[in-house]
Amino acid sequence: MNRAEMLAAIRDRDQPWDLIIVGGGATGLGTAVDAASRGLDVVLVEQSDFAKGTSSRSTKLIHGGVRYLQQGNVSLVMEALKERGLLRRNAPHLVHDLAFIVPSYEWWESPFYGIGLKVYDLLAGRYGFGRSAHLSRAAVQEEIPSIKTDGLRGGTRYYDGQFDDARLAINLATTAFEQGATLVNYMQAEALCKDDAGTVDGLVARDLESSEALMIRGRVIVNATGPFADRLRQLDRPGATPIIAPSQGVHVVLDRSFLAGDSAIMVPHTADGRVMFAIPWHDVTVVGTTDTPIDQIELEPVPLREEVAFILDTANRYLARPATAVDIRSVFAGIRPLVKVGAEENTATLSREHTILIDPDSGLITVAGGKWTTYRKMAEEVVDHVITLGDLEPRTCVTQRLPLHGYHRQADNFGTLAHYGSDAIEIERLAQADAASRAPLHPRLTATVAEVRWGCRREMARTVDDVLARRTRSLLFDARAAIEAAPQVAAIMADEFGYDDSWQAAQIDAFNRIASRYVFEGEDGALI
Repeated sequence: MNRAEMLAAIRDRDQPWDLIIVGGGATGLGTAVDAASRGLDVVLVEQSDFAKGTSSRSTKLIHGGVRYLQQGNVSLVMEALKERGLLRRNAPHLVHDLAFIVPSYEWWESPFYGIGLKVYDLLAGRYGFGRSAHLSRAAVQEEIPSIKTDGLRGGTRYYDGQFDDARLAINLATTAFEQGATLVNYMQAEALCKDDAGTVDGLVARDLESSEALMIRGRVIVNATGPFADRLRQLDRPGATPIIAPSQGVHVVLDRSFLAGDSAIMVPHTADGRVMFAIPWHDVTVVGTTDTPIDQIELEPVPLREEVAFILDTANRYLARPATAVDIRSVFAGIRPLVKVGAEENTATLSREHTILIDPDSGLITVAGGKWTTYRKMAEEVVDHVITLGDLEPRTCVTQRLPLHGYHRQADNFGTLAHYGSDAIEIERLAQADAASRAPLHPRLTATVAEVRWGCRREMARTVDDVLARRTRSLLFDARAAIEAAPQVAAIMADEFGYDDSWQAAQIDAFNRIASRYVFEGEDGALI
């Protein structure tokens, strides 16, 4: 993918697009893949980087949702379990099975949770990842050597899926491009255009790198901006009643040693009524999450000290070696774009199902809610509406069996490049052509110079933040190490793009401001 070529395609087009998508997260990118693979002319604009917001800050799970089963939402669980299976089939380089242990410290817990997880197995059917089973105390210790053993009676094991969210987003963008879509990041929608009948038929978007404003005409516009959905809705209809009830979820990243073994821990009921996970992910342990209603929606939400304290307190009830604030390698927060239901204020009880709204006057389609696991199904439903609304040629959805870019069944053979799938071969060639490109960016990071160059040349990385936060995930693995690596990344990118020293300095400063929100300092867990 080449951003300059994408911009030129928008600038030179004199015919309306079949579909304009605003938003480059899971929903927008999934919709672009579905629509382009059905033969529609598609353009997508994203105000920042692909998956910059919510879609790169998940719990890294592709799952049916044990918690939704507890709530009695069987239809959502069944849909998610099916989609989980389809995604593993279409992106085996990014989605894999993960064993979860529900530890039991009371006599009734194993039989109680065991029954529920048997139902989970049953609902999964042929899309199952593995059968749940009761584990003895010794078996739980063998699976998770670092678990707290005081009072441990046994546990229940079940299986779900794990993935890398930002890498999947980039693969979706590339797949959409390969199917014929045009996608541009750092392109902000500023105004909607309407015909004489009041139907939206285009938008004005500004290239944030050059400040150039472009008019983009289209038959249908989809608002897939996640937490920012109400902003575009209010551009369409000033004074529109907000539908988003934003909730913040925080995750803490610890050293891998805190969760020895290859299994995750699932805490079925926390003090706030949620489930919590401690998960092995790449070479770290991810623990979360919280559910905190918020008023302010921003691209870089700030983790609250009380959220971090809650996570550590809950995790330490199960970890043999207690984790403290000084053990935190990174902490990240994401905003869930939950859809309001009446006067309900408790975001933890709001449904994770998606909602599709079509404005009766303008025809603007807004899709909100949902989760990564069901992105493909959401996109299919959206494109069905697009075809009807735009009076476009009906074509069958093909994404159930569409391999995503990077598809490779033996990706594990690529070691630290496994999550690149088939692209790992090209990155290896890039590294072999230049000895310096094989060097890691930092002693505590696995990302290499070659990966930075690859991100710039093939994945539309435009900033240091793009590279360290989403193309390589370095900021999530170790925030301090990422800050120390930023000057080198800026220099490599300046070499790739022909930028000067002032650009490098500005990029380092901008990244340091972002990364400071991922770093904890001191015993009290204060943000620096």
